[in-house]
Amino acid sequence: MSTFRWTDWTLDALVALKGTTTVSLVVPARNEAATVGEVVARLRAALMETVELVDEIVVIDSDSTDSTAEVAAAAGASVFASAGIRPDLGTFPGKGEAMWKSLFVTTGDVIVFMDADLLEWDTHFVPGLLGPLLADPSVELVKGFYERPGEAGPLDGGRVTELVARPVLALGWPELAGLVQPLAGEWAIRRSLFESLSVPVGYAVEIASLIDTLGARGSGAIAQVDLGVRGHSHQGLLDLGLMATQLLAAVSRRLPGGQESAAVAVASDAPDCDSARLTQWARGGGGEIEPLVRDVLTHERPPARAVQPAQ
Repeated sequence: MSTFRWTDWTLDALVALKGTTTVSLVVPARNEAATVGEVVARLRAALMETVELVDEIVVIDSDSTDSTAEVAAAAGASVFASAGIRPDLGTFPGKGEAMWKSLFVTTGDVIVFMDADLLEWDTHFVPGLLGPLLADPSVELVKGFYERPGEAGPLDGGRVTELVARPVLALGWPELAGLVQPLAGEWAIRRSLFESLSVPVGYAVEIASLIDTLGARGSGAIAQVDLGVRGHSHQGLLDLGLMATQLLAAVSRRLPGGQESAAVAVASDAPDCDSARLTQWARGGGGEIEPLVRDVLTHERPPARAVQPAQ
């Protein structure tokens, strides 16, 4: 596994390396009207209009209830509602679902994923992620890593990374222990690889893709790039519990015999998909302790390559 820094390539060098390779930039977004416009506009100006490094910017709107779609379109992105892509395949809420659906509306040989909630970042994120893929045909998946504004300690990847993902990888897949931030939302992958992978519909798409790439291609197919500094909004602790549940479900499927022994159940109101019932606790207005129960989707989409074309 190789490690690079975004300054290892100039834009001119990357354009020359790109040749006939096509690049799709995909931004999965849900209720990110406050930030998605700037993300799209800056990337379009820097990487499509100033230089021709990116061929298309696509925003996949995952059931937003705000003006995410309108803002993204006005900024110059091609916008698709996740639920409207291949409706014959049904739809699920979740980041992984949006990313999987992007395979049916993008054309790039290489796909770069960027989160829509970025607050402190720069357009070099995309060239940095493309560098290893364009320079070395043996590299197939590239993860970004970065410092967070105001950090005084290590390059932590967030609470779910440090408390769940990193220990899991250390125990089950130590070859991936060298990844600084395995759950980073900024990453890139060759289409030929991504369309061959099963994709969890929720937040486990990053760790599942890493584990499956390791198994199918080996650690030499994975690289990481230091992107500098990145800021984004933070989720509440209870929502992080949901994310951790999805992550552990995906990991359990990838352990020996995991497809048979994965700790998932079928929710009563979602008979056609896997879910786990997560119970959390809070104090009610009268001081009593009350359970907060959620059915957490742990479903996975099959490899897009195996899906029949639309009729």
